Amino acid sequence: MALVREKNGKRLHVKSQLMGESLVGKDLYDGMELAPQTRLFPDVDVIKIGGQSICDRGIKALPPIIKELAAIKDSRKILITAGGGTRSRHIYSIGLELGMPTGIIAKFGSTISEQNALLLATLLSPWGGVKIGHDDVVKLHTYFATGCIPIMHGMPPYDFFAIPPAQGRLPLHRTDVGTILLANLIGSRSCIFVKDEKGLYTDDPKKNPSADFIGEIGARELMKRDLVDLVVERPCIEILQNSEVLDRIQIINGMEEGNITRALAGEHVGTIIYRE
Repeated sequence: MALVREKNGKRLHVKSQLMGESLVGKDLYDGMELAPQTRLFPDVDVIKIGGQSICDRGIKALPPIIKELAAIKDSRKILITAGGGTRSRHIYSIGLELGMPTGIIAKFGSTISEQNALLLATLLSPWGGVKIGHDDVVKLHTYFATGCIPIMHGMPPYDFFAIPPAQGRLPLHRTDVGTILLANLIGSRSCIFVKDEKGLYTDDPKKNPSADFIGEIGARELMKRDLVDLVVERPCIEILQNSEVLDRIQIINGMEEGNITRALAGEHVGTIIYRE
């Protein structure tokens, strides 16, 4: 890029589209030429194993899921993330009672999610399961080339700098958000959330048995409905709608053996939320 000196001769600028821009103007991108987002790992499937829904159930839920993941590792490149679950809710409650700020509470959540990532990595270690950190994303090619199953904790790395919500102090961006942000970052082939429910309902089916199941819905329509309860964290829907590389996310019931394999094969299992 060429260097340009101001007319008064005092400062040099690197000539570029953003030269002299404040970066906060509403019309910043008007007329700006952007290259399409590069899909760094378009052959990778991101799978989130729920914390409370799966990991906390221990031997009642994990063995068949571990067996299924091990069986597909040689035919698919899978990157696994871990939720926080009941223990994160416990430490959140203590933090709120003690007046902790959102950033500290988010850091609490990261440590619990990391415990579950270690749990999953240990169970999958005979098949190449290895716990990795956020900075290891650039090493994914190496992990896959050596036959590993990389497992990462799901909390996004906001931690101490978590954005305060409009109400309360619970971090809005937790392990579901961290998972879809990761999938968007690498431009993954799919993003699958493994829960203990069939998918999305009009209300929490555990509390309201008459809630209706939603098999497929657009992200914009889902935001418009503003349901009282969602099966994934609310910011996920907006992130999906704004993504350049993700066109859908899928929520499946991991308690039904074979669902992960079927979802990876492109079957309509559970709920699909698509970008409109």
